[in-house]
Amino acid sequence: MQHRARADADWVAAAIALSRRGRPDAAPNPNVGCILVREGRVVGRGWTQAGGRPHAEVVALAAAGDSARGSTAFVSLEPCAHASPRGPACSDSLIAAGVARVVVAAQDPDPRTDGQGIARLQDAGIEVVFNVLPRDACAAMAPWWTRHAEGRPYVTLKLATSLDGCIAMADGASRWITGDRARAHGHLERAMHQAILVGRGTYDADSPKLDVRLPGLEARSPRRLLLTRGAAPAGWTAVASPEAVEGVDSLLVEGGAGAASAFLAADRVDRLLLYRAPILIGGGRSALGDIGLADLADAHGCWRLADSRLLGSDRLDVYERVREG
Repeated sequence: MQHRARADADWVAAAIALSRRGRPDAAPNPNVGCILVREGRVVGRGWTQAGGRPHAEVVALAAAGDSARGSTAFVSLEPCAHASPRGPACSDSLIAAGVARVVVAAQDPDPRTDGQGIARLQDAGIEVVFNVLPRDACAAMAPWWTRHAEGRPYVTLKLATSLDGCIAMADGASRWITGDRARAHGHLERAMHQAILVGRGTYDADSPKLDVRLPGLEARSPRRLLLTRGAAPAGWTAVASPEAVEGVDSLLVEGGAGAASAFLAADRVDRLLLYRAPILIGGGRSALGDIGLADLADAHGCWRLADSRLLGSDRLDVYERVREG
């Protein structure tokens, strides 16, 4: 039994990893991953496609064909229980394909499914194991989950600094603080977000393109937002405040101490990417301004280190905001 539980967790982890391929294109639907396994061999796999359809289960079933019968489906989110004009309910599709067992990472909070997908599978005589690695699944779907639960986008703040916390020389020169590998990683992060934002000061000083310049991912350049109370130039969307960002599930805040400070002051940052180069500037421009901190004690316990790695000579530390619940 323990061996089976460990194997289930390993396959679910693989389905969760697969689900990340659907970000950000799956929006407004959740990015889901599905792996079909029969007699220890993968017979089908899939992830939610662009625009939210087809769903991961449908893609995996199509790949498996007749081999889906008698297989185990490992899915990162409970199979949906509601049909739509764009396709049938995934729980019904799994039943029709003759899947024998379904292992679910997390239940779907959407009231149209929320336990009903699991119940429908069980009523059809399919064994269902659920809530296997739910935290990992939620993290992989963080943009969709945040919008669904809180009605706002999931926000990542990127800061590229020297060891002494500067983002530029005193005269504003900032090319380049970090090296090639760190910058390439930053472009990969751009490709994983629906929108990217800078402040008016950064726009006026640098006229940034904010596109994705990685081979094969150029088409994944995010929508460009400008934090300003004035008008935005052609090709940009003006946003008056951190709370005013609408129409996207995931946002990367990339430019300017003013923009960074505004989002932190509004407590709208969920994830922090801190790229640090092994250089000292001294007397340069600080990465942050006032973020509304009144008491030093309030600064503690707010951030959890989620990842740390070297990118060439630069270090990347990834922090996640600690929130109640």
